[in-house]
Amino acid sequence: MVIGFPCNQFAEQDPGTNSEILRFCQMNYGVKFLLMEKSDVNGPNANPIFTYLKGQAGFAGFNPSHPLAKILEDTLSKKDPNYAKNSDIKWNFTKFLISKDGSEVKRFEPTVTPEELTSEIEDMLDE
Repeated sequence: MVIGFPCNQFAEQDPGTNSEILRFCQMNYGVKFLLMEKSDVNGPNANPIFTYLKGQAGFAGFNPSHPLAKILEDTLSKKDPNYAKNSDIKWNFTKFLISKDGSEVKRFEPTVTPEELTSEIEDMLDE
């Protein structure tokens, strides 16, 4: 199951209401999966699911061969030179893969596409 969690904490890219975000994602990206209400993923008001997920799978760096990696690193290091040392979600489209029984959590940064997760998903389905 895929569940999306809109968040406006990254360059205010999701400023709309929940219904506006849903319509935008459906029209522009063909989203058919469940979208939850907009919530924070970092900070004192973070959605508890993200507090848990970040505790299970911290930041492991960006894929250096992805074109966004350098841009993200430059942008984030200007705000916080030590950004890589905490488990905060760094940017939109961070993905978490959770095993069926919830015992395993893997984190994938925005520099990993959903298509690149196919073997990881298949492995977890086989467990």
